Amino acid sequence: MNYYSLERNSIEVSFKEAVIRGIAPDRGLYFPEHIRPLRSSFFRDINTLSNEEIAFRAMRQFVSPEIPEKILREILAKTLDFDFPLVHIEKGVAALELYHGPTMAFKDVGARFMAHCLGYFSQDNNQEVTVLVATSGDTGGAVANGFLGVEGVKVVILYPSGKVSDIQERQLTTLGNNITALEVDGTFDDCQAMVKSAFLDDELEGRVRLTSANSINVARWLPQMIYYFLAYKMMQDKRQQLVFAVPSGNFGNICAGMVAQRLGLPVSHFVAATNINDTVPQFMESGQYEPKPSSPTISNAMDVGDPSNFVRILHLYNDQLPNLASTFSSYSFTDQMTREAMADLYQRTGYIADPHGAVGYLGLKKYQESNPECFGIFLETAHPIKFRDVVEDTLNTELEVPKQIKAVLDKDKTSIPVKTYEELRSYLLSVN
Repeated sequence: MNYYSLERNSIEVSFKEAVIRGIAPDRGLYFPEHIRPLRSSFFRDINTLSNEEIAFRAMRQFVSPEIPEKILREILAKTLDFDFPLVHIEKGVAALELYHGPTMAFKDVGARFMAHCLGYFSQDNNQEVTVLVATSGDTGGAVANGFLGVEGVKVVILYPSGKVSDIQERQLTTLGNNITALEVDGTFDDCQAMVKSAFLDDELEGRVRLTSANSINVARWLPQMIYYFLAYKMMQDKRQQLVFAVPSGNFGNICAGMVAQRLGLPVSHFVAATNINDTVPQFMESGQYEPKPSSPTISNAMDVGDPSNFVRILHLYNDQLPNLASTFSSYSFTDQMTREAMADLYQRTGYIADPHGAVGYLGLKKYQESNPECFGIFLETAHPIKFRDVVEDTLNTELEVPKQIKAVLDKDKTSIPVKTYEELRSYLLSVN
């Protein structure tokens, strides 16, 4: 499989080169040269297949021949060694819980897959790779955990000071080893702008081998399709119209689901649910894409004003809004609406949703107002404990602390403050 830049001004590269580069020389995102649908027998027999086998068949075409089949199976076994429960909430509604991994966030899948891929590639490479990543919350912890101790790889994580939860911050600032956290005086968009500036810096590129572990990287982005297949496997009645509602920030997660649909997964519709950072919902209404500075919310991992992966979604539909609208909707919700949904779910069903999952639930219920016959699955992307203050205050209850979180609560935070791109640049040059 080769990958091309969506800017169309760079040569095609292998999966390995796309992973190591992160972004194309013309600054476009990489996209697979083709997406071959899986055989109909795969979906007919999916209940008889293990999670690892499902993932192997879904991912094989995207990594071949750079990763041999035996190695791919080993990587997937290490990536998927935790559960992905489908919890039925009420009639026509279920939650796909993606937070049972080591950092209790959906990004564990993509981060671990990418880390194992880079670890495999670095065996034959003497030049150290620096993974540079911006986080609005969960990406940082997942990347830090996934890459911890991987030989030949340094990780530098930028996060906005005071705009991630205490637990999220501890997960990315307490590991040490090959992981460094830079605490940015600004927003997530400022962090992301610094990362993009580093990749645009020709002099820096000549001295530091950079790659990204945000969902712009194909090895972080594509593996997220796996749990859409797993959700379908767990569906009791596969004749129902299936709708996925995805709490969306940088739009990599939902875009991966749409690739799964191209592989043949029988999904009738996708709903991208956002908080007040509503660039995409506004685009779906007006046809004008107008990015804006992000605003802070209680669902902070979605505080993105210019989602990087939306260009991939548009590309799937030949940049034609009517084509996209036939299978994709997007709605935005306020913090107050999010809290009300969390409280309502808890009071009626006993289910505890984190703020992001609650936004996904709201998006699903909005879609079901005019499509009541569908079976909807909203993605629960992070454990409620990661947003403990908000959840406990909203639900007036006390959460039990899982062992994954207890492990970081007593560790000391270590971060380096930065304000400008020049400070980031100086740091990268000083450690390489």
